[in-house]
Amino acid sequence: MRDHVVFYVNGVRRTADAATALRTLSDYLRLALGEEDSTRLTGTKIACAEGDCGACTVLVGELAANGHELVYRTIDACIAFVFQMDGRHVVTVEGLGGTPELTAIQSAMVDGHGSQCGFCTPGFVMALHGVAEEHAAEGATGCFHSEQLRSGLSGNLCRCTGYQQILDAAQSIAPEAIERLGSRYGSKALIDALKALASDAVEIAPNHVANGSPAPVVAIPKSIDDLLAGRSKFPEARLVAGATDLGVHYNHGKFTPQQVIYTGAIDELREVRVEDNQLVIGATARWSDILPVVREHAPQYAEVLERFGSPQIRHAGTLAGNLMNASPIADSIPFHLVCESTLKLSSARRERVVAISDFYLGYKELDLKSGEVLVSIDTPLPPADVELRLYKVSKRRDMDISTVTAAFWVRESNGKVVEARIAAGGVGPVVVRLGDAEQSLVGRALTLESMREAGRIARTEIKPISDVRGAADYRLQLVENLFSKCFHDLQVELQGSGA
Repeated sequence: MRDHVVFYVNGVRRTADAATALRTLSDYLRLALGEEDSTRLTGTKIACAEGDCGACTVLVGELAANGHELVYRTIDACIAFVFQMDGRHVVTVEGLGGTPELTAIQSAMVDGHGSQCGFCTPGFVMALHGVAEEHAAEGATGCFHSEQLRSGLSGNLCRCTGYQQILDAAQSIAPEAIERLGSRYGSKALIDALKALASDAVEIAPNHVANGSPAPVVAIPKSIDDLLAGRSKFPEARLVAGATDLGVHYNHGKFTPQQVIYTGAIDELREVRVEDNQLVIGATARWSDILPVVREHAPQYAEVLERFGSPQIRHAGTLAGNLMNASPIADSIPFHLVCESTLKLSSARRERVVAISDFYLGYKELDLKSGEVLVSIDTPLPPADVELRLYKVSKRRDMDISTVTAAFWVRESNGKVVEARIAAGGVGPVVVRLGDAEQSLVGRALTLESMREAGRIARTEIKPISDVRGAADYRLQLVENLFSKCFHDLQVELQGSGA
């Protein structure tokens, strides 16, 4: 077991004690790294400090499943912590190899006038390198297509160019001209070093008290058993996986990571599979790991997840974090409520399974016992005779918090609804099932009038508040209107299928 964090930055080995490991990655790159060798990697910019603008984008390499290469993905360094980098390779804009010659992406940005004030440019360059890495990994040929760029750059904001020059610059690039990071950094020595780190658990727990406060603790277990043992040993420690929410709270002074247990290094918890028509998602599976599976088995869910944050957020954030955060506007919860998911919870003493409908006791209140951790989420996939529709209503398509979310799960037989499950978020302290609206549909033909009536009933089951994203009356009307929208969407699909 190691008593320090080890990672690489632009091919150079770095170590961190507990105090350094608890800093944000962006602060470390811009400031703390200079304490070691006077190097300050200030190309990683800080603007929003919330993971919204992408100016701090870096690429992080992890060992591929085959163990012979590194897979690089973009993340927001401003809301990531150094301890999350253990056993990984961080590449900043300075590490792309564009000195003195520019990389193909940098040259295209210059030639295409894709930069004006320049503050956001390093982030765009890193995001485009991330698009190039995925493009090559998927075996794609030809130039980047517009939807690929729109999605790949959805986490980066620019106040100067209007984006068109950036998109034009990106589409002018021949992807084969972009050097893969695996070519630049894929040495056997680096890969072997990361392999050697992969099995080492980490525990940095000084046996002293500093300034009257407990000394900082960083634990990085590599197995579920080690996680449960660490949970018992450090009961006050905060469990952290993606940190996409905690990083924001930290930057706003609302969270001080004094003691943490990082769960993202446990391979057992990252599994995503479909077994006996059950979607099984490990507690630390990232959204970008989940998406390929649900695109095939639950495409409606995939459409929602593709609007969930940005690539940088999806490469770090987890379903478990979204569920455990218990936000009433969490985009994932309506799907799992109508599919009647179950949560597997474990502690050093026992294991139990809780229905997601019983898990939320009130605003940010969970049925979670002392010492328990979430291990996996099991979700029965909708049968072929079920129609599933999911809705996320927000002011922007990308990178926006929902005003209202909703899920409709409807099964018909002989022209009548035999089962309906409907959930709505953003309408109260928790995401809720709309039981009365569901029952009003059962035994009736699915018509516009029956759905409108169910929508009117749904208004009586919710108690939204007014906030910056919408007034209570607006949310009431919005939920009612979604019933009509669902009906029309289903009719369009039936007509398209010739049914």
